[in-house]
Amino acid sequence: MVYILLGEGFEEAEAILPADLLRRAGVEVSLVGLEGPVVTGSHGIAVTADVTLEQVDAEAMEMLVLPGGLGGVASIQMDLFATALIQKASDRGCWLGAICPSILAHMGILDRRKATCHPCVLDEMGSAAVRRDEQVVVDGRIVTAQAAGAAFPFGLKLVEVLRGREAAEQVRDAVLYRG
Repeated sequence: MVYILLGEGFEEAEAILPADLLRRAGVEVSLVGLEGPVVTGSHGIAVTADVTLEQVDAEAMEMLVLPGGLGGVASIQMDLFATALIQKASDRGCWLGAICPSILAHMGILDRRKATCHPCVLDEMGSAAVRRDEQVVVDGRIVTAQAAGAAFPFGLKLVEVLRGREAAEQVRDAVLYRG
């Protein structure tokens, strides 16, 4: 199971596009509402989550995805249950995906790891080895991406790490992505 955390003010493209691409590859995905079942993104789009944070089955978690959006990031960082889930995913060796990886950096999860991020959070990346010119970076079981413009390659990379390159290419071809 892949869980995608949605806090108020999340970046819609960074959550919905990866969810869609993963589901097209046959991956079970649940959108998780931190504050309840309906979460409003940074551009006013309300999304009905599949489950609330209290309903997450951490034992079934294969991957945890953290979309960006300044409000969504702040919501996740201020939620003790959300940060505990992130730490549990890291400790258990689950895949972590983050388009705004500053949360992972603040938690020490990116220490001395390769990552990428939006330029506006460079000073928050701690000891991470930031790759400024790469849209998506994989280091171990952590996938990071720069911003909403990287949502397609990020989502396809998530498919690839979970289901293989062939599955990612099939999804890419089916949606006619040429990036």
